[in-house]
Amino acid sequence: MKLIILDRDGVINFDSDQFIKSPQEWEAIPGSLEAIARLNQAGYRVVVASNQSGIGRGLLDMATLNAIHDKLHKALGRLGGRIDALFFCPHTAESKCECRKPKTGMFLEIAQRFKADLAGVPCVGDSLRDLQAGAAVGGQPYLVLTGKGKKTQQEGNLPDGTRVFANLAEAVKYIISPE
Repeated sequence: MKLIILDRDGVINFDSDQFIKSPQEWEAIPGSLEAIARLNQAGYRVVVASNQSGIGRGLLDMATLNAIHDKLHKALGRLGGRIDALFFCPHTAESKCECRKPKTGMFLEIAQRFKADLAGVPCVGDSLRDLQAGAAVGGQPYLVLTGKGKKTQQEGNLPDGTRVFANLAEAVKYIISPE
């Protein structure tokens, strides 16, 4: 099974320092949904792993998060794409949970759910914690320069072997045919 793990905000959709708190605020980055559809067509199972501390902060509730994800699923469906599973951490950084990236709880749950070894699995994110979580489970970290990606690249200390791309569409082009 070919598997890929994507962060959501800053990778698939535009990010906001004020959090994405409604379906109206959720807007896909140009080319990202088409890239996911290309992954599906190439036989990849696409999984999203996303920190969503806005829930823990009381900025949105589960019904709103579900409505945001419904908008994502419908927009992808119109392009012939799909997300096979969506994992999220609702906790704030202060909670010290095991699921909030850079910790690996979500990734270990993905491995268990899909009965998959995550060694070499592409893990695409725009923040250092996305890359650290993926690298910690043996995944291949991919940094995209959308969202917080440029700032992440400038700050350095990326996990060894991190590959850097302008956006999800460019990363997917490489993942599907690395020549």
